[in-house]
Amino acid sequence: MARRTTKGSKAGRSSDASGSHRPTPQDILDFLAANPDQSGKREIARAFGLKGADRVWLKDLLSEMADSGQIEKRGKRVVQPGGLPHVVELDIFSRDKDGLLLARPSEWPDDGGAPPLVQVRTKRGKPAPGIGNRVLARVFPAKGGGKGPAYTAQILKKIDRTRDTVLGVIRKAGDDYRLEPVTRGEPELIIAADALKDAKPGDLVEAEPDKSSRRHGPPRGRVSAVIGSMASEKAISMIAIHAHGIPNVFPDAVISQAEAAKPASLSGREDWRKVPLITIDPADAKDHDDAVHATPDTDEKNAGGFIVDVAIADVATYVTSGSAMDREALKRGNSVYFPDRVVPMLPERISNDLCSLREKEDRPALAVRMVFDAKGKKLRHSFHRIMMRSAARLAYTEGQAAIDGTPNDKAGPLLEPVLKPLWDAYAALKKGRTKRQPLELDLPERKILLKDDGTVDKVIVPERLDAHKLIEEFMIQANVAAAETLEAKHRPLIYRVHDAPSLAKQEALRDFLRTVGISLARGAQMKPAQFNNILAQVRGSDHEELVNEVVLRSQSQAVYTPENLGHFGLNLRRYAHFTSPIRRYADLLVHRALIGALGLGPEALTKDEEARLEETAALISTAERRAMAAERETVDRLVARHLADRIGADFAARISGVTKSGLFVQLPHFGADGFIPVSTLGDDYYVYDEAAHALVGQRSGKGYRLADRVEVRLMEVAPLAGSMRFEMLTEPGPMPQGTRSFHKSKRRVGGRSGRAGGGRGRRR
Repeated sequence: MARRTTKGSKAGRSSDASGSHRPTPQDILDFLAANPDQSGKREIARAFGLKGADRVWLKDLLSEMADSGQIEKRGKRVVQPGGLPHVVELDIFSRDKDGLLLARPSEWPDDGGAPPLVQVRTKRGKPAPGIGNRVLARVFPAKGGGKGPAYTAQILKKIDRTRDTVLGVIRKAGDDYRLEPVTRGEPELIIAADALKDAKPGDLVEAEPDKSSRRHGPPRGRVSAVIGSMASEKAISMIAIHAHGIPNVFPDAVISQAEAAKPASLSGREDWRKVPLITIDPADAKDHDDAVHATPDTDEKNAGGFIVDVAIADVATYVTSGSAMDREALKRGNSVYFPDRVVPMLPERISNDLCSLREKEDRPALAVRMVFDAKGKKLRHSFHRIMMRSAARLAYTEGQAAIDGTPNDKAGPLLEPVLKPLWDAYAALKKGRTKRQPLELDLPERKILLKDDGTVDKVIVPERLDAHKLIEEFMIQANVAAAETLEAKHRPLIYRVHDAPSLAKQEALRDFLRTVGISLARGAQMKPAQFNNILAQVRGSDHEELVNEVVLRSQSQAVYTPENLGHFGLNLRRYAHFTSPIRRYADLLVHRALIGALGLGPEALTKDEEARLEETAALISTAERRAMAAERETVDRLVARHLADRIGADFAARISGVTKSGLFVQLPHFGADGFIPVSTLGDDYYVYDEAAHALVGQRSGKGYRLADRVEVRLMEVAPLAGSMRFEMLTEPGPMPQGTRSFHKSKRRVGGRSGRAGGGRGRRR
């Protein structure tokens, strides 16, 4: 029989004893390299002509290849380990000897090794991007291997990005001025008086460097845009907004469209205005996009069960596909939350008015009614397009206080008819959650409170109440229902996915746990319950914070994708974001998909939107990471400015990161990070033990470890960059048995005498 070949591959197929022809592992790898968009088990089986029992054999082969690290499973797809997703953002940085553009992925994990090189293809007749541009592209593994680019890319769209300007603050310097950059490591620029463009000392500006000036003394530049005064209350978040290119000013067309919007009518909607739905939110919330209600199920066949209603603001009524508001919302991807302001995804007329589920006011909503049994198992659900009227707006603390026996005047009348049924329903759902065993990390979130002048007042850890957990679990169940409905209707959608930890991260976690006397079995696919068992073993021990932190770092990052990979952390097979369309574009798309799938109105997901789901998912995943980075950097800058006049002061701190260059420390009272260079730790030489997350002294065998509580002294502050340098005051402590000694590792880094190492650590 002639050997069959697959597209782009010369690989044949081996035979088993029965005479069937089956691909070898190398055949599979060759096929994946040639066909990255056909990497599901079904496509592989079809390509090699496998049927019946051979398909079962293929499933086993792919599992063996995944266990050995030859491939990675991502839901129903398999990919080469460490590879790029099919659609990714790229930064173009150079050209090769033939003049072709070269790029690298814009985002790449610190522990992922060197980022792969990508050769960018351009189309004739279309404007080509240049060096310094960022693009969204579809990537394919390069053929032939060798030392050239690992991938080729087809550009889907160019992403607005300014890399030729420097963001900084103008300071007076003699007869001239200087630009103090907000990014640490960038050089200061000398700005002549005639190059200020109306900027004044203290203004945040963008400046264009004069590249030719570098050959003739200090670099010089010219102000290209004046952003605003750093004396304003919201100046710190303004730095992050502009540094990350976050759109923060709505175009006139968007504002006009929002202001022209009229309240929705009852036409085509079910009237739920007598259902006592209530909103439960933070006390300072300005928009309310979810309301809840629960009642015992009167069906005798479901004794002890509950009917739970979750109503979500019907944003799709006002933000229609392809409109000015829709285009701007996609560009923003999500709202961004800073301590001093919110940069919303939608104009205030929509987010805080027409779509906000205000108390005692009629509002359109998309609701899901879910029926649960007494053990918290969902029996069925249905979606409804409704008109509702919120019976009350409660803060988390108000609802909890009422349940705990101290209701205020507002919550008191709601206690028996509304609040108690909600809490009773949550008690049932909690049983289902306990059985499901999602990942239960104990990592409290801090919140910065500001004074009226925009400076830091204090940092608090809000108490985690059952009221928070109730709303969270109801929203999770609504999100699951949305994904299940769209799958049942065979409609494409954007999932919220959280992949299982990679094999490399599992192995690193295994090595670490060995240093604290905990074993982690190899081979079996990990489940959240295994992590919970690890966390239970250290609860209340000296290692509790350390193990929680390392387990968190072993997890994959949650993203949006039209391919269902499941949600590992929540231990759910399918999950989509549905409950926050005011602040997340992904949820708005899920609303449109449901409206179309269930025939609930004309505002359905269009065919064009369906065709672009992969591209859209990549864009909004990037927007989410951008928002997280901007929010984190703003906290760092606020705290750095707050502590700028406390040089030499001592603080209680916790080690939040360990690198071969030194230690990152977090001030628990403020929630911001600083750095301690390894060269300042003492006279010992230090070994970076990656597995133990520690720096260990060569001679003493003592050192510092992730999550250690230490005392530090503030030595230097760069408020604009949000960076702080500290000196360690706490003596190194004993390391656990199993931590590598100096003689077992060649990775030596220097102490104070500076014979090796030192340097500045990279921000995590």
